Amino acid sequence: GTAGVTGTWSAGPQGVVVWSDQACFVLVGEGVTATTSSTPVPANTPIPFKVPQGTGALWRVSAIQVSTGGTVYAKPINIQ
Repeated sequence: GTAGVTGTWSAGPQGVVVWSDQACFVLVGEGVTATTSSTPVPANTPIPFKVPQGTGALWRVSAIQVSTGGTVYAKPINIQ
């Protein structure tokens, strides 16, 4: 399959919670594109990711399906 990406977010959030209705591979960062070497995320399992410290540019979440297309959800978070 082809990796899909979220819209971009401005620098600021410390992390992002990602989940999907199908198993997928996820990568978080500036200008990233997920591959099958990215972090595996099982279906219906919210996983927190740290937003990597970068240049302060816009960042995004990229995901690629394991075998079946689905929907990926992402919510930026700050850890208190």
